[in-house]
Amino acid sequence: MSLYLCVYEDDEDLEGFQVGPYTDFGAFRDYVTRELEAGSAGSRFPTLILHSDCDGEWSVAECERLRDELARIAIEMKARPAVEFSSEWQRIEAQSAGLVPRNALESFLDVNGGFLVESLQRLTEFALEHRAPISFQ
Repeated sequence: MSLYLCVYEDDEDLEGFQVGPYTDFGAFRDYVTRELEAGSAGSRFPTLILHSDCDGEWSVAECERLRDELARIAIEMKARPAVEFSSEWQRIEAQSAGLVPRNALESFLDVNGGFLVESLQRLTEFALEHRAPISFQ
């Protein structure tokens, strides 16, 4: 099963992206917890880590906090060594694009081959510009 994050307005999908399987999103959050929060889930990045990845949403207020958390996560992940991709489809996608991750940020991809954290940052900015929540689908 795959996770799609999107911004809706009047039941219209304005913007979104396919994260990939829930297990890949879980692997990303596990990495953040283990490496950036020293194993204490939600201690530094509660908006990202403590929110259920099932149906639901990040409210506009949560998106404001998420923006700050993602900015810190991006900086810290860029300073850490690359890690193995969490799934075979990511390895195949990276190989076909000629991507060799230089750091941890580049080690987590979305279905379109973008870096997951950057895709989350773009969607969060879009949500804030439109004063709309991010929905989990």
